[in-house]
Order: sequence, then structure tokens, then C-alpha cells
Amino acid sequence: MTVRPRAVVIGVAALLAMAATAVLTLGTGDFPIAPADVIRTLAGQGTAAQAFIVNELRLPRVITAILVGMALAAGGAVFQSITRNPLGSPDVLGITSGAGAAALAVVVLGGSSTQLSLAAVAGGIATALLIQLIGGRRGLQGYRFILIGVGMTAILNGIMGWLLTKGVQMENARAMLWLTGSFDGRGWEDALPLLGVLIVTIPILAVGCGPGLRMLEMGDDLAAGLGVPVRRLRNGTLLIASLVVACATAAAGPVNFVALIAPNIARRLTRAPGPNLLPSMAIGALLAVGADWLAMHSGYPLPVGVVTGALGGGYLVWLLVSERKAGRI
Repeated sequence: MTVRPRAVVIGVAALLAMAATAVLTLGTGDFPIAPADVIRTLAGQGTAAQAFIVNELRLPRVITAILVGMALAAGGAVFQSITRNPLGSPDVLGITSGAGAAALAVVVLGGSSTQLSLAAVAGGIATALLIQLIGGRRGLQGYRFILIGVGMTAILNGIMGWLLTKGVQMENARAMLWLTGSFDGRGWEDALPLLGVLIVTIPILAVGCGPGLRMLEMGDDLAAGLGVPVRRLRNGTLLIASLVVACATAAAGPVNFVALIAPNIARRLTRAPGPNLLPSMAIGALLAVGADWLAMHSGYPLPVGVVTGALGGGYLVWLLVSERKAGRI
């Protein structure tokens, strides 16, 4: 794995900004705590009340936000590298919608939270496999891949709308809250499984697949000529990235646009080819924690998905205009 000093600086700066935002978030709430006291509490020197509020009530939510941001950014970075397209994010390609549709089916049927999480993971993986099947041998690249994903997203959104008409009022309220994407009430039972998935998959993506993805961005024929198993690499990374995104969706619901924005920002800041996996993950964590802090300070309690949706929608419009001016769409 090649280490680029500029990418390291960008990643470290994003992590420091994320840590500062996390401390502010830990001190925010009905019982405000000063940042210095939050740090002392995390070091084990706070009062019993501060330790309960910070470590037991607020820390699981912040850790879940960090991990979800990292997971979505990692998935987005891989998808954008595979498609060689900045629009190639799991949100656009239907992976998130697949996880959401499966989870919504569980909610409508009155399933438990564990069943909801398992269904979200299964739905995301099933959607990725279906896209591969529809795409065929040479379908997982370029705008053909994007178009298949957009079509899949439209179908899945239609299924979710139909499911909402079949649910009773209480079930629909629970479903709509989950579909918006929120870190509210998230605990260690949401964070720890996602942490385990990231510990296993990120080294595979960064060390095992990263060099191949960088060569794949130069074109399939050139990559194959350099000894890269193009089809196996593309299918394998697609499934691993889909698993990471589906697990993040299972933990917090579809937190839209983090997977689209974080890799784009990382690529522009590092000016380096390839998926820029680790800088993207640092920026994704910063976006998720920052959006959660904004949601808490909006004057009205908002799910974090509303904030990321508002920020991401504006960024998507700017990206589409930039791509059109560059003649790529």
C-alpha cells in the first residue's frame, strides 16, 4: 500500500476535526457539560453523574455516528473507484434502498430490531447481487452500472411506498423514523457489530484491493495487461463494499449522501488516484458527527438524515453541473 504524505495530512486533520466535534456533541443535551469536563470524564476523572451521562448515555451514539460515517465513506469510495464515476455511490446505485426496503418489510410485519438489522444487511447484499446479475459480464462499469442502479433505486422506492400503505399507523411511524436515518437512541448493540465488520473488511479493501483498484481506474484492458484479475476484483470489492454499507444502514437507517460526498471531498483534497479509502473514512466520520451536531442545534430535534440530505442534495446539484461543464455527462 502506497503512503502519500498529503493524504496522511488530510486524514489526520479530518480526524482531529471529528474528535473536536465529537467532544462538543458529548457535552450537548439537557445536561450540558463543558468540553474540558468531557475530556476529563473520558479519561476517567469526571464525577459519577458526568461519567453516567457521557459514557453510558451519549458515547454510544457518537461512536455509532463515527462508525456509520466511516463505513458509508468506505463503501462510497470503492463504488466510485469501481465505476470510475463520482456519482457512483451506494445511495444512487440502490444498495441503501435495498437495505431500507428489506428493513421496512420487517417493520411492517412487526419484526424485532435484530430481525430488522439482519434484513437490512441481507437486502443490501441481495441488491448488489441483482445488479451484478443484470449488468452481466461487462455491466459493472461506467454509466451502464449507474443507470442500472438508478433503475433499481426507483423500483425499490416504489416497493417501500407500497409497504408503507400496508402497515398500520404505529408501524408506519416507526418505519418512517428509521427510513430517515437517525443516531438517536443508538447503543453499543448498534455500534459493536459495525465495528467488527469494519475491522475485518477495511484491511481487505485497503491492502488487498487498493492497488488493484488504482490500476483498474486506468482502464480494464491496461489493468488486465498488468496482471489484475479485473472481473474477480470488481465483483469481490462490490460485495464487500455492499456488506459494509448494508451494515451501516442496519445500524442507523439510510443516512444519505455521506457515501457520495466524503470520497469526492477526499479525492479533491488529496489529489491522488485510487479509492483514497482512509482519508475518505476520516472525512465520512467528520461529516456524520458534524451533521448530528447540527441536527441537535437546529432549534428543533431533527434526524441526522434530514441534515445530510439537505447538505448532500446541494452538493449533488453542484457535482452534476461540474460534470456537465467537464463534458462527462
